[in-house]
Amino acid sequence: MNLKYTESGYMVISPGDDCKMIVDAMLTTGYYADFCLARDFEPEFIKRLMEAGFLVMSASFDDGNEIIYTLLPKLHIERSALFFNDLHIKKSIRRFLPCYELRADAEFDRIINSCVEKHGADWLTAPLVDCIKKIRYQRQNHQPVTILKPQVVPSAYPASFGLYRDGELVAGEFGVVYGNVYTSYSGYSNENNAGTVQLILTTKYLQENGFSFFDLGMPLHYKTDLGATIINMRRFVQLFRMGNKIRRVADFKC
Repeated sequence: MNLKYTESGYMVISPGDDCKMIVDAMLTTGYYADFCLARDFEPEFIKRLMEAGFLVMSASFDDGNEIIYTLLPKLHIERSALFFNDLHIKKSIRRFLPCYELRADAEFDRIINSCVEKHGADWLTAPLVDCIKKIRYQRQNHQPVTILKPQVVPSAYPASFGLYRDGELVAGEFGVVYGNVYTSYSGYSNENNAGTVQLILTTKYLQENGFSFFDLGMPLHYKTDLGATIINMRRFVQLFRMGNKIRRVADFKC
């Protein structure tokens, strides 16, 4: 495979490339960056990037004549993974858990739109959001997903988790299911503690429904506080591809 790079050293991925072989090349060559670059906002291409383990982001810039959008497929040098037996729930949060209800894969459009409203469109650009929605609804039209479990979503599938209190949506997140892994993309909350509760209940849902681990993307303190482990790129790719149910954190040490 002919690898392509920008002058500054970033790998360029095209729709004709084998995305999983690109990942192999990144590992073999010791690629130093989190991001690659791509220009094609095609749902099938973005779906293949997701299935290769990339967390697909995007960016925009004004060249003086028009707004140009670029894909930024991200394969983190360090990734935050929450293995279910390591979930840590602070005592101060436990009392809030019974006050909420988690609903899997409900109100997807509302949740992804709320993430954009809350955090802006710096990386969740309009073309990327449109492609994510198309990937989801192409699958729904072909074979609707009624229960969010690994065995019923064999290809990359954008999904959401909503947290409700007294029937009102107060927090949510969306991400991508592929194989036995759910990768979180973005989330939001409208009241104190709701975001943490949503992450905890989502973790419990994933554990109870046959997922291997919760891929939380970029390492951050609040993820570590929940019990997440930081793993390197090579280990993440190994685990992402294994597709079996792994429970013990000792199996994942870098």
